[in-house]
Amino acid sequence: MRRNLVIITSFSLGMSFLGLIGCDNGRNIQSICKNNPEICADLHKDSWCLAEKTKIIQNRYALKDSEITTGKQLYIQLTNLEDYSRCIELASGVQHIIHTERTADRARAFRLSNQNLSLLQEQTRERQDPFMSYYQWTRFGDTDALARFLALENTGEITDPFLLAQVATYYSNRNAIKAQQLYLKVFAEIPFDDFDVNWLLGLASTYRQTQQLDKAYMLTKANLLLTQQKYSEQKMIALLGGDKLLAVELDLKAQTLIDSLKNDSYPLSLVKTWLESQPVATKTNSPPLPVHSDEK
Repeated sequence: MRRNLVIITSFSLGMSFLGLIGCDNGRNIQSICKNNPEICADLHKDSWCLAEKTKIIQNRYALKDSEITTGKQLYIQLTNLEDYSRCIELASGVQHIIHTERTADRARAFRLSNQNLSLLQEQTRERQDPFMSYYQWTRFGDTDALARFLALENTGEITDPFLLAQVATYYSNRNAIKAQQLYLKVFAEIPFDDFDVNWLLGLASTYRQTQQLDKAYMLTKANLLLTQQKYSEQKMIALLGGDKLLAVELDLKAQTLIDSLKNDSYPLSLVKTWLESQPVATKTNSPPLPVHSDEK
């Protein structure tokens, strides 16, 4: 049976709320709106917030005839509406002196987007799948949803790399080894277009906790290279005890990591093998055995 969700528009309060998930980015949104006016009826008409509006239109169209809406699709619906609402709220504050109808249209769209968001949140509050459990935890502070989310990961029911990364982030300051394993799994599975550079810092943090400072340095450097942030080279090298030669070697590894992530060769790369390797225990001199009086 098809499950319908509601779009609130100025024309009807009972219109079917269509799913949001990616589709052909080249599709003409004007054509979609012309041929499917119900998809665009609650959205503003001018060019403000074009990226956010385009996502909503394309994704509604993609699932227009879907029989079942998955938890992931609902999550995308919700987050796209959040992004659109934030953008159109700002745009609605821009006053047109000549075209006053544009200001009114954006204000209408902001009101309707908030209503749509609240309604969809209410409609999905009882969903217990991984994506919706994650949403309920992060948006509403629902501790039951958090417990359910972690339990689903523990039983292997969470396989989506994005969600695994969120579990890794949760454990990064609670269980460094588990967080490492999850982050490394994510790195091997997620496309670079969906890769969050902050995960490099999350994994680096776990390596600092396990005293693998060379790996912590390399991952931090990769993050800095990708984000092009300014940093203190002296402080970075201090992480390695001032070993500049090692820093040069690790800088090359950082660039290799970036390249392998970008060209999807990370799963077969040497840098993956290095990150997953365990540190070799350092031998220490054992204290001398006590000498008995009859051995003197």
